Amino acid sequence: MLPDFKYAKDLFNKYDIVLSEQMYRKFEIYANFLVEYNKNVNLTAITDGKEILIKHFLDSVLIDKYCNIPENASLIDVGTGAGFPSVPLKIYRPDLNITLLDSLNKRITFLKILCEKIDITAEFIHGRAEDFGKNSEYRETFDVSCARAVAHLSVLSEFCLPFVKKGGIFISMKGLNEDIKQAESAINILGGVLKDNIVYSLENDGRRIAVIEKISQTSTKYPRNSGQIKKKPL
Repeated sequence: MLPDFKYAKDLFNKYDIVLSEQMYRKFEIYANFLVEYNKNVNLTAITDGKEILIKHFLDSVLIDKYCNIPENASLIDVGTGAGFPSVPLKIYRPDLNITLLDSLNKRITFLKILCEKIDITAEFIHGRAEDFGKNSEYRETFDVSCARAVAHLSVLSEFCLPFVKKGGIFISMKGLNEDIKQAESAINILGGVLKDNIVYSLENDGRRIAVIEKISQTSTKYPRNSGQIKKKPL
């Protein structure tokens, strides 16, 4: 399924990331299981081994290169889907404590089986971000929240920033076609500040990471319900 270990290692090396054989084996199991499970549950449109390696695994791990994620950090992946970016990050950074949140239980079931197969620990939450963002057990308790989603950054920030403790960060993986400066007002209202706007190339394909630092607590007014967030973005 995946290209061989030498190809994968050389690819990761090109981006100054050291890929061990043990990591590669976990990625191999991940890719095989993803494609097999995808036949019954829609998890990804990418099913070619090389594309999975680049666009799912390498792209996820690059967060560690471009963002300063503390050792033993707690990280919540909001709307994690098939586990990107948090599960590849956990493979690369076993010290991280990851929580996987998704509103579709079929995806959570996939992730539970996957994590058992590749022998990594995680917390799994089946639910909506706007509900758990108000839950005192999860609200403002994480060092890092992350999301890889197509929604505008102002919308994602309302879903994700409530999870982040003061001094923590929200990492948003975006394309190049969005003007993320337009989200700065919403970010400020939610207690954050746009710290970094990182543009990079993934095998000649443009990518962007927005890093938002949490500088003050989020008002208890937020997050609103999903309909309000999408109809009237901050």
